[in-house]
Amino acid sequence: SAMRKRKTTDSPHSSTDLSEGKEKLRLRQEVGLISGVSLIAGTMIGSGIFMSPEWVLHHMGNPASSLLIWAACGLLAMFGALSYAELGTIIKESGGEYIYILRIFGPFPAFLFAYTSVILVRPAGLAAVCLSFAEYAVAPFYPGCSSPQVVVKCTAAACILLLTIINCLNVRLATSIMNIFTAAKLLALLVIVVGGLVLLAKGQTQSFQNAFQDTTAGIGGVGVAFYQGLWSYDGWNNLNYVTEELKKPEVTLPRAVMIAIPLVTCLYLLVNVSYLAAMTPAELLSSGAVAVTWGWAWLISLSVALSTFGSSNGTFFSGGRVCYIAAREGHMPDILSMAHVRCLTPSPALLFTSAMSLIMIISGSFTSIVNFFSFIAWLFYGMTISGLLYLKIKKPELPRSYKVPIFIPIIVLMAAVYLVLAPIVDQPQIEMLYIVLFVLSGIILYFPLIRFKCHPRFLQRVTLHLQLFLEVAPATRDAN
Repeated sequence: SAMRKRKTTDSPHSSTDLSEGKEKLRLRQEVGLISGVSLIAGTMIGSGIFMSPEWVLHHMGNPASSLLIWAACGLLAMFGALSYAELGTIIKESGGEYIYILRIFGPFPAFLFAYTSVILVRPAGLAAVCLSFAEYAVAPFYPGCSSPQVVVKCTAAACILLLTIINCLNVRLATSIMNIFTAAKLLALLVIVVGGLVLLAKGQTQSFQNAFQDTTAGIGGVGVAFYQGLWSYDGWNNLNYVTEELKKPEVTLPRAVMIAIPLVTCLYLLVNVSYLAAMTPAELLSSGAVAVTWGWAWLISLSVALSTFGSSNGTFFSGGRVCYIAAREGHMPDILSMAHVRCLTPSPALLFTSAMSLIMIISGSFTSIVNFFSFIAWLFYGMTISGLLYLKIKKPELPRSYKVPIFIPIIVLMAAVYLVLAPIVDQPQIEMLYIVLFVLSGIILYFPLIRFKCHPRFLQRVTLHLQLFLEVAPATRDAN
């Protein structure tokens, strides 16, 4: 079976000059419990909590049901992360969904995931976060009115280009920026929470009167509201991308999940209550940047812009991991697994992600990108969770140090099916068909290029010229 063919660190890939240096670097177990909690929480708390509340409220129709959606999203993220924690203790390799799908279902669906993730999902996530950064960065310059979309998109594009330069030049600089800006996002959220609690104490509770009135009943509307809420929780599976770097992954992975996700869920609920204490639902719905409308426009706008910039930097920094691992497994071009000869950064993968993100910024808006991102993400989350159920039922003898109750992955799988099918059934959009067709278009590439290894000679020449132009080469021991 695919599980029995699972590669170990003694596989040919770990001893070749193409990846030996990266393998050794990647296998160092340096991430402990505190770092794991920070990695999950820091990734989850990004742009969504500042952008999504108005859209959740819009699709649900009233404050109380929107708060229920936020709580349900946190519970679903918790269940998903606990399910992934068991997968991480069975398949102790980095790569998240890609490596799980590869080891359980085989190379074909794994290639479709890598193909979709590298070209669409990762760039879409980065584009959405950068659009959020741009919205807050330019909001103070347009008081009392919506910011021009041209200005917002140009600012988002400039953000991506700056991140590309930073991440291609210096890994340490990129890591430092990620840590510094995490403090800014926590400060911004704490200011909002404290301010909201003060307003509630003064009696500003009008938003919570008749709070369930006009609740949305359509399954499609609820599904889209879940999309917007779950976007704010995206990152719950981030620790599974660095499983090989965890200290005692069988202990650290589930513990970090159990600490980080409830913490973020409580914080999100308090922030939403604060928004509703400061604004009526109508005011919240008319706001393009909720936290700015909340009050102290310049301070909050600056804090949130710094927060979302740091989050986009983290998204960009980790975006090449699936790309590298897929290239290591032979599912992506060799050029994407190479590093700059002096800076020792995965610049080809970063440049490719940057280019795809710029295309998505030009062609889409924040809410459309989030819906599109969530549709694809939950399609593959559902496939990964079904793999866990297969292992629990068919291969219970596999060693695992942590076991999640079987009803939890079943709930996550049912939610994934709902989130994929509900918008299609209730509010079918032609864009959804395009997304499915794009995923299936990977079949055209898989069989000639991966299955039968028909590589035209000109591709080798292109790779060589790109190596010379980008000054990149396969990583060696010197990379350490």
